[in-house]
Amino acid sequence: MHGPRPAPLHNDVENAMKLSTTLGLVAIAGVSLALASCGSAGAPDQGAGDAPADEAVNTDAPAYDLLPEAIKDKGVITIAGDTHPPYRTIEENGDITGIDPDIQAALSEQLGVPFEISTSSGLDAMLTGMLSGRYDAFNGPVRTTPEREADFDTVVWMTTRTSYLYLAERSDELSEPEDLCGARVAGVTGSVTESQLERYSEWCAAEGLEAPEFIGLEDTNSTFLALNSDRADYAGTTQTAAKDVQVAEPDRYEYLVQGDEQGAGIDLLAMFMPKSNELAPAMFAAFEGIFDNGEYERIMTEWELTDVMVEEPQLNPMTAG
Repeated sequence: MHGPRPAPLHNDVENAMKLSTTLGLVAIAGVSLALASCGSAGAPDQGAGDAPADEAVNTDAPAYDLLPEAIKDKGVITIAGDTHPPYRTIEENGDITGIDPDIQAALSEQLGVPFEISTSSGLDAMLTGMLSGRYDAFNGPVRTTPEREADFDTVVWMTTRTSYLYLAERSDELSEPEDLCGARVAGVTGSVTESQLERYSEWCAAEGLEAPEFIGLEDTNSTFLALNSDRADYAGTTQTAAKDVQVAEPDRYEYLVQGDEQGAGIDLLAMFMPKSNELAPAMFAAFEGIFDNGEYERIMTEWELTDVMVEEPQLNPMTAG
C-alpha cells in the first residue's frame, strides 16, 4: 500500500526532502520546533517575507497590473501556513521549506511581489483569519466546496486521495480496508479527511461493519501524536503526507489509501483567498503563467506528485458558470 523511498531529482530537491523528513520525524516524536512555532494563530511571521518587500517588487511582472491596489501598496502577499510535511516544514532556524514555498516562489515571479508566510494552527483559524483581513491567502491543502466558495475565491491546482497511516507493528490487524471500520481515526477538524471518512463510513455500513470513529484535532502534528500515543488507530491525512512520514520511518509506519470502492473519488485542492480582497484574478493569472511556462510541472515532478497534477488551474470550479 505504500511506495518506495523517492529518489530526489537534484540536490535542491534532495535537501528539501531531507528537511521535510527530518522535521516530520521530530514532529512525530512530539518535540518539533514546529509544534512550538505553530501552537497558536499569533505565532510570529517566518519565511518568505524576511526580505524588505520594497526590494522585491517587480512592476514589470506579467500579472502585476492585475493585483489589487492594497496588495501593490503593501508590496507583499501574506499567506497563512501550518506545518504539513511535505507541503510546509519549518526548519530549526525558522526557514519554511516544501512544495508550497516552491509554488509561492514560482507565483511570485508572475505577480511581481513576494509571499510572506504567517504561521498559524488549525483550518478554522486560517479561514477566519482570511475573512478578518489578517491573511491574504492560504494554500492548504484544502478541499474546495460550494459552501466555501461562497466566502472565498479558490484556485484549484492539484487533487488528492486520503490515506490512513498506522503503526507497522499492527499491520496484521490494520492493513485491509475493512480494518478501518470501527477503528479510531485521528484527523484535522474540517479537513478533507473528515469528509472522506464520512464516505468511508457509508461503505462500512453497506458491508455490515461498524463505522469508524473520527477524532478531530487541530493540526497534522496532533494526529501523528495521537497515533503514536495509542489514542488513535490511524492518522488520516493526504496521500502525499502519509508517504512522506512512511518514507521517513519505513519500519515504523505503513498506510492504506482510500479507494473508489470506499467512496474516495478525487477531491480538488485549492489556494483560498477571501472574496473581499479581490486577489483572485491576479492569482489565477499567475497560476496560468506557471502552468504555461513549465514551472508547475517541474515542481510537481521534483516532489513526485505527478499522480495528483491537474491539466490546468480552475477558478471557483464548484460555483463557476
